Amino acid sequence: MAEILPYPDANHPPSASSLARRVNGFAQRISFLPGGLGERQTAIMGIVNVTPDSFFDGGAHDSAEAAIAHGLRLAEAGAEILDIGGESTRPGAAPLDPQEEIRRTIPVVRELANRGLLISIDTRHAAVMAAALDAGAAILNDITALTGDPAAVQVAARSSAPVILMHMRGSDPRTMQDNPVYTDVVAEVYRYLGQRITALEAAGIPRTRLCVDPGIGFGKTADHNVQLLRHLPLLHGLGCAVLLGASRKRFISALSANEGPQDRLAGSLTAAISAFSAGVQIVRVHDVAETAQARAVWFAIHA
Repeated sequence: MAEILPYPDANHPPSASSLARRVNGFAQRISFLPGGLGERQTAIMGIVNVTPDSFFDGGAHDSAEAAIAHGLRLAEAGAEILDIGGESTRPGAAPLDPQEEIRRTIPVVRELANRGLLISIDTRHAAVMAAALDAGAAILNDITALTGDPAAVQVAARSSAPVILMHMRGSDPRTMQDNPVYTDVVAEVYRYLGQRITALEAAGIPRTRLCVDPGIGFGKTADHNVQLLRHLPLLHGLGCAVLLGASRKRFISALSANEGPQDRLAGSLTAAISAFSAGVQIVRVHDVAETAQARAVWFAIHA
């Protein structure tokens, strides 16, 4: 099993060659996805928000029928994974009752899984995780890294499902963007994720089932997000798969001309390309067709 490498000393930043060794040593051989998906090239996870208040699609897919149709379109466009979410986690979003989340998501999970698609459930609630696994979901994606619900670790440990662990400043989307401060954001995110990996391994979840996500936009300023993207290859030192979710997020417009979510495609693709370069196993995106085209060209050039 790959070890967790210590975070480089702040006074001795990693060289380009050491970063390359981490990418080559970990990224190309660690994947929990079937059939080597994520090893040969970055896998695309398409976002399906079954919510009335998504920051990007604004509730366009808030019925089961609309969400299922959208998921099928994303799969046709090139998504290898569909991430189904019923609770908005945009900055300031209020929490949702788990039973309402189940009502929104489970019909979508069941129908898309029955069609043979690889489904991830985007939730921080153990009851929703369990219901989604029963309905055919194959991956758990938790913005709280299995800390938001005391029963979540047990649900994950009992299953054989891979788990995506995200870093979020604080414990609630309502307050995560209230003046986020770090001494060294890259080091703090790295160490937090390493601690979660260690804790979950002790709980019986092997690292081969774990994936880390630096949590772009979750309790970070635009500069924090840039620092994390700049040092993305370092996350391979944690010895497990890496996911990047930067699609359509606010930091893109903060770095540009304050565009709204509908006008952040170019920035989203740039972030995805940076993930390809960093050896990331999964990118989580709204714009599947465009990302698939960018991926095809990038991997052809860099083959």
